Amino acid sequence: MTHVDERPTGGGSGTNTPDKRLWSAGGRTARRRTVTYADAGVSIHAGEQAVAMLKSKVKRTTRPEVMGDLGGFAGLFKLDMSKYKEPVLASSTDGVGTKLVIAQTMGIHDTVGIDLVAMVVDDLVACGAEPLFLLDYIACGEVVPDRISEIGAGIADGCRYAGCALLGGETAEHPGVLRPDEYDISGTGVGVVEHDAILGKHRVEVGDAVIALRSSGLHSNGYSLVRHVLLGAGRMRLDTVFDEFGHQRTLGEELLTPTKIYARDCLDLMKECDLRALAHITGGGVPGNLSRVLPDNADAVVDRSTWRPQPIFELVREKGRIEDPEMESTFNMGVGMIAIVAPADADRTLAFLAGRGIESWQLGEVVEGTGSVQMVGSHTRG
Repeated sequence: MTHVDERPTGGGSGTNTPDKRLWSAGGRTARRRTVTYADAGVSIHAGEQAVAMLKSKVKRTTRPEVMGDLGGFAGLFKLDMSKYKEPVLASSTDGVGTKLVIAQTMGIHDTVGIDLVAMVVDDLVACGAEPLFLLDYIACGEVVPDRISEIGAGIADGCRYAGCALLGGETAEHPGVLRPDEYDISGTGVGVVEHDAILGKHRVEVGDAVIALRSSGLHSNGYSLVRHVLLGAGRMRLDTVFDEFGHQRTLGEELLTPTKIYARDCLDLMKECDLRALAHITGGGVPGNLSRVLPDNADAVVDRSTWRPQPIFELVREKGRIEDPEMESTFNMGVGMIAIVAPADADRTLAFLAGRGIESWQLGEVVEGTGSVQMVGSHTRG
């Protein structure tokens, strides 16, 4: 966040120079009260304070290529072209969606920034790109420095996990459009990949192994449905404690579990095995996202019996009486990323991911077909 939106709301020069003209009322002369930007609900000082609070966090995300300091009109990143033969830039933009409503209700703002980074950088790495830097955008009804600092700190933490720089961004105050306690966030990331290392359907072959990387939970998709079936009409409370979530977590804590960031692990996996494609499992679930990396002559057979989704998915299914196809097209169902690798590298991939502390398993294989995902078997349910 480099600065607060300081554009004037009306015509003229946009300055706040006091208007000292006099006017007469009831035979008396009075000084006209001038109108300031703060009267319209925008505090430049609060925005500057929020940026100042974030500077130390943002500096921890720096990379050698970053030039300048936080607060400029643009972020500068010097790309060392000698490191690449035929570099291709990749970019991705995303947000967090209505998971933010849970954060705002609970007053917990330091995890949704991690969610934001995950949604952006793991889309970048899906094509084999190394995330280089990210820019964020925060729109809020009122700039509360502590709250903006918490959000920004989460974004900075996510960037550190992903190995990319937080190069800057924008914090905009929108009084009259958003309530004082409301905010929305989005981010844009840029990465780089060698042309001949781009991952995707052009590399996938019949016989390849389909490897699942465990999600940390719901991640950042399907929250409109989650809120509808769990919290709508006072059905459940966010402070309800569930033993099934582990360590007696509340429903709210479970719903705010940060999205797992896979970027660094996937980049290193590219060096260890013949990685053909990656599918980031977001909205659309396994069927909708895995099909995006399948060639027209191949299907992926996914066996549900190879894993058990986390308890939160079963809770949503039961409370909402949601059919399995709807669950699978909305949620990740416990799978946050899918790697398609050469069959000879399946065991090597699983061993590598285990060594990185990532739960993984082979959930299927690539067969002859028409570019579709075949979901077979059934999940074990407790």
